[in-house]
Amino acid sequence: MPAPTDRRVVITGLGIVSPLGNDLGAFWSALVGGRSGVEPLVNLPALDGKVTYGGECRQFAGEIDNFGELEKELKKSIRKALKMMCRESMMAVAASQHAIVDAGFGAASMEPERSGVVFGSDYMLSPPEDFISAMKKAGIGAGGFEYGKWGTDGLRDMNPLWMLSYLPNMPGSHVAIFNDLQGPNNSLTMREASGLMAIREAAQTIARGHADRMIAGATGTRIHSFKTVHATQSEQLANPELPPHEASRPFDANRTGMVVGEGAGAVLLEEYEAAKARGAKIYGELLSTGSSAVADPNLKAGRQVALANAARAALNAAKLSPQQLGHISAHAMGTRAGDVEEAAALRDVLGERMQEVPVVAAKSFFGNLGAGGGVVETIASLLALREGMLFPTLNFSTPDPECPVRASGGADLAAGSSFLKLSVTPQGQAAALLVATV
Repeated sequence: MPAPTDRRVVITGLGIVSPLGNDLGAFWSALVGGRSGVEPLVNLPALDGKVTYGGECRQFAGEIDNFGELEKELKKSIRKALKMMCRESMMAVAASQHAIVDAGFGAASMEPERSGVVFGSDYMLSPPEDFISAMKKAGIGAGGFEYGKWGTDGLRDMNPLWMLSYLPNMPGSHVAIFNDLQGPNNSLTMREASGLMAIREAAQTIARGHADRMIAGATGTRIHSFKTVHATQSEQLANPELPPHEASRPFDANRTGMVVGEGAGAVLLEEYEAAKARGAKIYGELLSTGSSAVADPNLKAGRQVALANAARAALNAAKLSPQQLGHISAHAMGTRAGDVEEAAALRDVLGERMQEVPVVAAKSFFGNLGAGGGVVETIASLLALREGMLFPTLNFSTPDPECPVRASGGADLAAGSSFLKLSVTPQGQAAALLVATV
């Protein structure tokens, strides 16, 4: 990570919307208590024989009270803007506001020109119900769609703000507007790598002196009318007949696929001297990052190579040896091929040390949160550093010889003083973060 001004970047605020709750205390309690957030679906009809459970954020209803402690005018602004937000944008704003308050900026504003935001997301899709009334006006259900009526009658029934709800730059835009962040602003749509890549870009922005603090995060979902169907067509999904709490089984020999989920996470990154001067609590220092995209001419992803490249780049940039690494927060999707590729990448980078470094798999608690997963999982490891102990990897009972990782369990709870976080997309885009205590 280039840092010509030698500015250190630390993490001073955390915010989540997750299947384990929206409060950091409740989130950590569920992790160390081994309580899964995977339940039978209630917010989306089950796809019989394909998807019957998932990691839903049941405590998040999109109501203003879900956005945390807000000043009166800010609460008014967010409530007014809710009609322009889809669920993913709402989760993004809520996670960001939680992180801002956690960092100590709830009542005190950040210096606008020196503060910015980078936010990641999945592609955003409208649910079918957004179109039903308008489609009926154009003849659907009464003899067939009449194109001539769509422009005259159908569109009149469409919400005029409809498109604003689903633009992938809206999460970052909302966060910047609500908090008067006038500095650098960007939006990334890189599937599961979005969160770590957003943190990477935000950290580089601070390191090169273009900002003093940045909100970085991501929001995503695989629980959606269309996205869940897409997942059934392109991903290996867990056996729908399994008990929900036992379905997400990263690295276990009996894993059957990923579990769908939803969520958002945000962190407040800050220049170290500025954070120290204001007496901020510091969860950890972002030592370095890595990124790699690998695919062959036929667009077949090279995820093992991409993960190894990203992890090695982060370790080399931080001048940290594998022997100094406290633990690894794995991508750990729970698919047959994906977990084998990740284990092979770790072996390539860590060598024999791979057998010694504890590996945690937060997805075992809530499944794949799409773009939001990487940040939520990073926050889980930041809390582990703070508490000095790891949480277990749920449902890991039968080691897989093809995945010889040291999965965290009841007898392996030391967090160490640093961690490596990995994320990768099915298309071969990988990202890595290296974080350590200060």
